[in-house]
Amino acid sequence: MIRAPALAALAVIAGACGGGGESQPDAADVDDEVCAVADGTGVSWDWTQPFCTKLSSYRFLDFDGSYQQPNDGVIPFDLNTPLFSDYAFKWRYLYLPSGTSMTYHDTDTFEMPVGAALLKTFWYPADVRNPDQGVRLIETRLLARYASGWEGITYLWNDEQTEAYATVAGASVPVTWIDAEGQGRSVDFAVPNTNQCRHCHEEQDDVMRPVGPKARHLNRDFDYDGQAVNILTKLAEVGYLTGAPADPAAAPRAPVFDDPLTGTAEERARAWLDINCAHCHNPAGPARTSGLDLRAAQTDPYSYGICKTPVAAGQGSCGLQYDIVPGMPDQSILICRLESVDPSVRMPELGRSLVHTESAALIRSWITALPGTPCN
Repeated sequence: MIRAPALAALAVIAGACGGGGESQPDAADVDDEVCAVADGTGVSWDWTQPFCTKLSSYRFLDFDGSYQQPNDGVIPFDLNTPLFSDYAFKWRYLYLPSGTSMTYHDTDTFEMPVGAALLKTFWYPADVRNPDQGVRLIETRLLARYASGWEGITYLWNDEQTEAYATVAGASVPVTWIDAEGQGRSVDFAVPNTNQCRHCHEEQDDVMRPVGPKARHLNRDFDYDGQAVNILTKLAEVGYLTGAPADPAAAPRAPVFDDPLTGTAEERARAWLDINCAHCHNPAGPARTSGLDLRAAQTDPYSYGICKTPVAAGQGSCGLQYDIVPGMPDQSILICRLESVDPSVRMPELGRSLVHTESAALIRSWITALPGTPCN
């Protein structure tokens, strides 16, 4: 939830940053900075102030068009299986105030101190097969831990790729690229409005918090200055994480959904559902009334959909009876919703307008191989 001062300060920015239109902001269209910027070259982040108008004001990142270099104290990271967002690529960063750290937990999101900041930049390469041909920056999302709780804002990149400006109204950005098969692709990428941040980030009990920083998602290697280092190890080494096992092998690790070497088809399918769907579909999430629990830790087949009937019928059920029917993916509501682009049917509801064909194929193969008789 945005605090009233932050909303008031940024209210004029909504129109300047597209307001749901296709254009991106130019510097001349955006009002002067609304936050105080500290002198120097280090991070300038004051969590007692409203959000800044310009992303560059924080100095979290040094950027110039196609690259982003994190400043001192800003740690890049990635997830084993990321959330699907219409094939956008993402750069993720974490910043903690000096002398603070996160508290490790085996299953839940790490507890973070006031002043923590998470950034995620969405971008597309001109050609997936050759990223050196150039990239298109779309937006950078900032999730910040204030004394009153977590708040989110989106920064929309201008056409010149020189600056990103805060928007509370969201936008639609046309994007084209060439995929890994050499095919031309296009999408109107939906930049969320401020209120939509809560849709995915109220994972438990209607309280806004991060989703990705969990042990199972972060337990992987990442390239730090040319050296592969486990992310949990790196965070502990820089003092950003306390209480983690000394050996990452002792921490949970989610499979990579498209890497058969990391898990069975079932494990990888459920890992994809965990990161893409379980922030809503869990016993304390926004979709708790559905009774469907898509967390990877859920061991009861009925709870994660096997022969489970939907709580409420309607268009979202696709005229089918059960969430998952063993051996019959085309009779499974789950598959229908994952393969639909109809806004009233598709799941997840936000963040995509295209079908993620690779994960849908994986989940189809898992359901096809499920043992048991058809539901009755």
